[in-house]
Amino acid sequence: MITPVLLCGGSGTRLWPLSRKSYPKQFVPLVGETTLFQASAERLSGPGFAAPLVLTNSDFRFIVTEQLAAAGIDPGAILIEPEGRNTAPAVLAAALWLERSDPEGLMLVAPSDHVVPDAAAFRAAVATGAEAAEAGQLVTFGIKPTHAETGYGYLELAEDPGAFEARPLALKRFVEKPDATRAAEMVAAGTYLWNAGIFLFSVKAILAAFRAHAPDLVAPVQAAVEQGWPDLGFLRLDPAAWSGAGDISIDYAVMEKADNLSVVPFAAGWSDLGGWDAVWREGGPDAKGVVTSGAATAIDCTDTLLRSESERLEVVGIGLENVIAVAMNDAVLVASMDRAQDVKKAVEALKAKGAAQATHFPKDHRPWGWFESLVIGGRFQVKRIHVHPGAALSLQSHHHRSEHWIVVEGTAKVTVDDQVKLVSENQSVYIPLGAVHRMENPGKVPMVLIEVQTGSYLGEDDIIRYEDVYARS
Repeated sequence: MITPVLLCGGSGTRLWPLSRKSYPKQFVPLVGETTLFQASAERLSGPGFAAPLVLTNSDFRFIVTEQLAAAGIDPGAILIEPEGRNTAPAVLAAALWLERSDPEGLMLVAPSDHVVPDAAAFRAAVATGAEAAEAGQLVTFGIKPTHAETGYGYLELAEDPGAFEARPLALKRFVEKPDATRAAEMVAAGTYLWNAGIFLFSVKAILAAFRAHAPDLVAPVQAAVEQGWPDLGFLRLDPAAWSGAGDISIDYAVMEKADNLSVVPFAAGWSDLGGWDAVWREGGPDAKGVVTSGAATAIDCTDTLLRSESERLEVVGIGLENVIAVAMNDAVLVASMDRAQDVKKAVEALKAKGAAQATHFPKDHRPWGWFESLVIGGRFQVKRIHVHPGAALSLQSHHHRSEHWIVVEGTAKVTVDDQVKLVSENQSVYIPLGAVHRMENPGKVPMVLIEVQTGSYLGEDDIIRYEDVYARS
């Protein structure tokens, strides 16, 4: 059996404003109806695959379980990284965890934000690399280049790939992201592949590689795993031990130093959606090179991506050429297509000016559902709150605000101090300042309410929790 190891802690700033630190691209349906994370989990499931092991951070843990449940996939384990330390510590933690149950087993490490249209072809490619991995090889997967891309690292093959059939080949070296001229030369040479950052090896082999090539990582990561503790079905890696691990990729830490490497070419379609230009390509441009999504209309446009992420915002482009336009409720991006890789500069600029849009998504996801702010004033805020069936918010109170709840869908079970009552659609309830309160959804359909807050301070940190089924402090 092969255990998929899904890495899903990244922030995806090059796909701002849709992808942000609080809700990055892997959890968003960028291409199709399912999210990239769900598609990755589905692609690596079925015969020959064990339940996935997921590495993520604390903020995303409930998003991970919710999206896996929606896809009908039960995870084997979810490890919570106290902070991002790049891919090497994450892969090592996964290997140390799997060593407990199956030290001879295979693990397939994959980012959770890639697009692979032909899942069956990818699974077949994995199968061709399994024999080499079982023999102790560290197998990486390289993508047949379709154009001279400067946003990817490359793999130089030590032998002719022929027709790029999926089979293990000898790897000569890793190549850093090139400039445009060098990228064109490598694509023309025909012996280079894009580095997909996907790896297959046995637990035993990768642990031996870490001990040989990155021994300084082993002690802190092993301590983080051994001293970790269970939390509602998750395993929280120990923060103090984890902080001692270096911030380094698995390429630098191990793969570029190892001599037992193989690479399997893959030519059946792949994208890491590393920029809006990639989303445009995967979106299937029409005869004029136009891709529209949501409430978007293109008139006399060419080579353009128009995307609206809000039902209330119509995006209309007239006479545009080589343009990206992405609109959300709280931010709009307009950029030249050939500057797609520079979108992360916009995030940096917004951070510098203190704009919340740099990192915070309009919808704030919680283990019980989500909320979004509709209107914010000096001493008031209006929110829409969506509570999943059977879910409950914490029993809490506020120092600085009172609240008025109006149920617009479903039925809410509301606690206010020592009173508990059901509030149905088109009914409301008032929560005085300082009152101990909770809302629950006792039904089998989502419950939606409008919350009107008034007070001197409306921040999310004005919460005193007395009881919480999700064990948040």
